[in-house]
Amino acid sequence: MLDRRNALTRIAFAVSSLSIAAVLGFSPASAQAEGLKIGFSQVTLQSPFYVQLRNGAEAAAKAGGDTLIFLDANGDVSKQNNDIQDLITQGVDALIINPVNPDAVVPSLEAATAAGIPVITVDRPINGEGVTAHVGRDNKKMGGLVGEAVVKKLADEGVKGAKIVEIQGDAGGAVMMDRRDGFHAAIEGSGHTIVQGPYAEYIRANAVTAMQDLLQANSDVKVVYAHNDDMALGALQVLTENGRKDVFVAGVDGLSEALQLMESGSNYIATALNDPQYLGDVTIQVAREAAADRKVSDFVDAGTQLVTPENVGKFPHDGLFAEYRPQVIGQ
Repeated sequence: MLDRRNALTRIAFAVSSLSIAAVLGFSPASAQAEGLKIGFSQVTLQSPFYVQLRNGAEAAAKAGGDTLIFLDANGDVSKQNNDIQDLITQGVDALIINPVNPDAVVPSLEAATAAGIPVITVDRPINGEGVTAHVGRDNKKMGGLVGEAVVKKLADEGVKGAKIVEIQGDAGGAVMMDRRDGFHAAIEGSGHTIVQGPYAEYIRANAVTAMQDLLQANSDVKVVYAHNDDMALGALQVLTENGRKDVFVAGVDGLSEALQLMESGSNYIATALNDPQYLGDVTIQVAREAAADRKVSDFVDAGTQLVTPENVGKFPHDGLFAEYRPQVIGQ
């Protein structure tokens, strides 16, 4: 492992590092050390969100002169545990984990803690002791914002007692449960009914298959809510193929394709921003601070905003995901 005292003497004044340090509330005097070896075990690359999360982390590590060792678990808990053990063996200075399951990687978390390696979770938390910091967003708030937008749209259209079909993320996942619970809380008391569909693992192709069955069983559906925009777009594809322009669609994550549909007058009515490249960038900065034994917040919230057809023009969306990079204050 890199000698911490030597690492602290090699200060990186890369522009991206300093700018992110500023928004995290770190002073210029505490600029991060460069030349670190950072391990990153990610749940999957099957979702465009996670591809962009990796890209953001890689760009931030390169800009700061660090080495990022990235391993893809491909949704397999056993592989992720093996990957984490491999990263520990390689002597990384900090370990980033985007867990497949919040409970299944606890033994690996304990191994990292025993080795004195700070652990930063990103996007998905871990149910265990020893995590130095979690970098993410309030997924319950995201689900709630989208749910409120759905209720408002139905009220504006004079629709009562609507059937809302929900396409879920991954079984047992913390993000899935938060996006579900936030949405359900917003719908509660509105007079509308939620039909919970299958877990489509945040993958568009899976949502297409799920929606084909859901539409057949729920021909009176008025809204489809999916736990990410990729699945929502898969559902919209099926609805379009079946001539169902009367069904509203909503998702989460701020995929630019969804924002473009809003601009074009589509029946895509809401999403919540979750800029993954910024999330990856911030995670690297937090990992640097942790590797330098500096205090970091238990939870670094990268922030979110609701997007609807009424405000879609406010958010840049030329890339794969809409940009949302608010000031993040370190606690």
